[in-house]
Amino acid sequence: MNLLLKTFVKDYKNVDSPQVRQGYGVFSGIVGIICNLILFTLKFTAGIVTASVSISADAFNNLSDAGSSIITLIGFKLAGKSPDVEHPFGHGRIEYISGLAVAAIILIMAVELFQNSVEKIIHPEAMEFSLVSIVILVGSILMKMWMAYFYRTLGRRISSATMYATATDSLSDCISTSVVLFSLLVTTLTGFNIDGFAGVIVAIFVFMAGIDAAKETIQPLLGQPPEPEFVEAVTHCILEDNHIIGIHDMIVHDYGPGRVFISVHAEVPYEMDMLEAHDIIDFAEQRVAEQFQCGISIHMDPVITDDEQLNELKNLTLRVIENIDPQIKMHDFRRTNGPYRTNLIFDIVVPFDYPLSDEQLKKKIRDDIFAMKEHCYAIITVDKAYVSNK
Repeated sequence: MNLLLKTFVKDYKNVDSPQVRQGYGVFSGIVGIICNLILFTLKFTAGIVTASVSISADAFNNLSDAGSSIITLIGFKLAGKSPDVEHPFGHGRIEYISGLAVAAIILIMAVELFQNSVEKIIHPEAMEFSLVSIVILVGSILMKMWMAYFYRTLGRRISSATMYATATDSLSDCISTSVVLFSLLVTTLTGFNIDGFAGVIVAIFVFMAGIDAAKETIQPLLGQPPEPEFVEAVTHCILEDNHIIGIHDMIVHDYGPGRVFISVHAEVPYEMDMLEAHDIIDFAEQRVAEQFQCGISIHMDPVITDDEQLNELKNLTLRVIENIDPQIKMHDFRRTNGPYRTNLIFDIVVPFDYPLSDEQLKKKIRDDIFAMKEHCYAIITVDKAYVSNK
């Protein structure tokens, strides 16, 4: 596989490059088309020789896989188009759409295969044993095992949902062809025709593979969270400058593989010169953009660090929140003093599936703070965790 990549994909190790990524997609599509057309031709011939509906159905499953590879190839080509006025963040999500189209084809083929297999159960036909067909089916299983490994490895290298979907489909083909081979052997050795039943089992496996492939591509289209390792790496990169105290409110916008835009708030000491702080934030943006090949916008938050009374109230609030639930985080803490009470103003970050409602949680925190400091009243804004660290 590495030899093929080295031969057909220029600079194949530079997977962060959009051009290299497109090369991977086009190359995988061509490999899929060639392999699946070979398998279709061999299996269709074997199906005619043995009069087996399950082998013929498995052959057409490979033909649909060839069509899926064509969609994958076209999808990567379109996804590699440069940004334009109508699509300023590029066309990367076309890759997800092509993966969804592949999943749809898999599901349609599964339904067709199921119908044909049920008809074969109702009206069975005699099967003819052929050693050549056995060899073809065994070879098909081995080839599909290699293809599953091939797509999975490429998908891991370039983080491609479409590749993962195609790998899942290839793995299901291994299982379905194994079932077809088993049915042919059983029918030959026992005389009991289970061809139609084997076709039903194959249809179920193909359908499940289609569902898994759809999940792989629908999730990024809907907007799934980034990998915790990516969030941790970006956080570490921003905090390389000791002048930046901390970060919060990070959101990672995914416009397709290799097309990420990040927005985040960075805390700096309030007494710092504004122009100096601006330069620090600019350099942090450049570091992240260069290291992760993405767009980023950092909002600067000034933080008071030398007010002892403020720090005491902040630490008290942190203890209250940690006693309620350590997974709740706090940021943007500030204070306003009035003649009768002190307002503690801050934001908390709460997981989406938290058992308490926002109002219930705010009341709990507010009551606990008031119980410890009667003159303090908490004004709380609830944020949701759009990213998560490990």
